[in-house]
Amino acid sequence: MQELLLFSGLGFVFRFLPVFMILYLVTPAKHRSLVMVCGSLLYYAALEPHFVCVLMAAVIVNALLAQPGSKSRALLGIVCNVALLAGAKYLAFRTGDEGSFHLPVGLSFYLFKMISFQADLYQGRIRQKPGFLQTAEYFVMFPQLLQGPISRYEDLYGEGRAITVEKAEDGLMLFMSGFILKVLLADSLAGIFAQISRIGYESISTPLAWIGAYDYSMQLYYDFWGYSLMAAGLLMMMGFPFVRNFDHPYAAGSITEFYRRWHITLGHFFRDYVYIPLGGSRNGLAGTVLSLFVVWMLTGLWHGQGIGYLIWAALLLCLILWEKFVVTALFGRGAWICRLHVWLLIPVTWIVFAMEKPSMIITYMARLFPFFGPGINVYEGDWQKVFPEGGFVLAAGLLLLIPQVSGFFTKHRKNVLVKILLLCIFWAAVCKSANSSLNPFLYLQF
Repeated sequence: MQELLLFSGLGFVFRFLPVFMILYLVTPAKHRSLVMVCGSLLYYAALEPHFVCVLMAAVIVNALLAQPGSKSRALLGIVCNVALLAGAKYLAFRTGDEGSFHLPVGLSFYLFKMISFQADLYQGRIRQKPGFLQTAEYFVMFPQLLQGPISRYEDLYGEGRAITVEKAEDGLMLFMSGFILKVLLADSLAGIFAQISRIGYESISTPLAWIGAYDYSMQLYYDFWGYSLMAAGLLMMMGFPFVRNFDHPYAAGSITEFYRRWHITLGHFFRDYVYIPLGGSRNGLAGTVLSLFVVWMLTGLWHGQGIGYLIWAALLLCLILWEKFVVTALFGRGAWICRLHVWLLIPVTWIVFAMEKPSMIITYMARLFPFFGPGINVYEGDWQKVFPEGGFVLAAGLLLLIPQVSGFFTKHRKNVLVKILLLCIFWAAVCKSANSSLNPFLYLQF
């Protein structure tokens, strides 16, 4: 069933998706929400048969509580959603070693959509209360169910939806582009980091440790960007507008800007529903620091239950405060040192996501910065063994980080030669997927 569920699986691409799209397109427009809800619930049940009832219960509770302008109902809905998410994460943390409970896939993504829905209803951002079926469709639509993006209701329904040939074509090209990024780039980069892991972090050289850090950071980026493009493409084929979740983050001029460009919908969620309600930058230095502290601690807890995620969040918070109050004061906005932060420190922070235990993080950091610990380098010149096979993948990954490169394909997407090239690369990705084991998307664990 996993092959049926994963966007990068051939079962999804050539079985589930064609059948669903045919049913969706032949159904009259006024009944397509029902097709989406039924198809999405079946889709989720294929992966999480034991938790599909949790999803359905959350949908029913939030739909029943939905009432424009009602503070009490909105507050009750938000409390119920937060309690469910906190309880599930607590159980997953307490039983992590036993494996008796795992976090339901997509739980934090669809609950965040429900929280935003309740808040937007109360604050008047949703112009009129939708019916039960359309509310359920917004919550469970399968392209966004497992990994987001965390789109708001008005982003998807504010201008209505209409299936056009041009929008469907753009959506198909986005889906193929995301598939290519996941299968050909992210999964290939994962193979390089797996080789480094097999050597043992305590035994790798400092150059290989840095190659691994850049490799994993690109793997995470192309894995999640690929998923986001596929999700956006699927919804566009169904008549919904494009939802941007990444905007060339590695071209950012600071860490603050990086996280405005990375996982954009999550950043907007914390900005609008946590940072601004807490006062944001309106309450002076202490208030700004407190608001940022709360946002980043919640971001760390959202990503995972281990202490490593809180360390990751705390480190980023310190770097953002350093940029905001020290670097800017000394060098002004857009200082070159902030751009170095993006290229040198961001890849280091992502290492936390690749490690299962804090001791592994410490070991890897000792290899990245050998002056902090003696370490052991068993294989001198081990980094050279990554090339030439891994060198091509690393070079391709670095090249696509340049906005002008990926922007070229976006700008010329209507060109026949570009379409043919994309189709050829897509079929190369299909062949690779057919001859290799499936690699789950990294953000499925959050």
